[in-house]
Amino acid sequence: MITVRNLTHRYGDTVAVDDVSLTVEDGEFLVLVGANGSGKSTLVRQFNGLLEPDSGEVSVDGRAVHEDLVAARVAVGMVFQDPRDQLVAATVGADVAFGPENLGLSHAEIDRRVDAALSAVNLAGREDERVADFSGGERERVAIAGALAMEPTHLVLDEPFTGLDEPARRSVLDRLRALRADGTSVVVVTHDLRDLLSLSDRVVAMADGRVVVDGDPESASTRESLADLDVRVPPVDPC
Repeated sequence: MITVRNLTHRYGDTVAVDDVSLTVEDGEFLVLVGANGSGKSTLVRQFNGLLEPDSGEVSVDGRAVHEDLVAARVAVGMVFQDPRDQLVAATVGADVAFGPENLGLSHAEIDRRVDAALSAVNLAGREDERVADFSGGERERVAIAGALAMEPTHLVLDEPFTGLDEPARRSVLDRLRALRADGTSVVVVTHDLRDLLSLSDRVVAMADGRVVVDGDPESASTRESLADLDVRVPPVDPC
């Protein structure tokens, strides 16, 4: 479980997240929506200590993030909007193996995790290829594989469909469905609810650093306020 209590984060004099409290239950699929600058990315980067709150607290599985950053980063996998922010190695296999290697796992366990993660994003057999030669969508899939290889109990993806073509988008969606079925908590940060409403247990919307909508997918997606927040809501099926 990820628990946020009265969290405030500032960039200088600008309040990016303003006294937010939020809980992500174990196994929950939560979609966090809002316009650019609403505070979504700043909020989720507190989940594993990439950013620190100015006030308030975040805990993961009952332990405050600041007390054990390693535990938080093992439990909460993060996929950034721009995969270049987290790709660290020249080849695909080396990049995906980077996290498990830092956990001190055996070579056999690292190889197992890398193979499983690359298969999950349809990149099996491409371990020796250079990341620099990949398209933006392929790099996004490498970044997702790197997070999956850590086998987190919570996975946070910030705008994961940016730059993906339709086959890659479907591949990522299929993996999210599998993670949901396996009981992994998933948080997807997006401004586009297409394809995600059917997966989600809950939709949370932010504006001006605050939570302004928090509800089940059906009730949240029918609120006119989401359109006012520049969130793309799929059309209602007349049937």
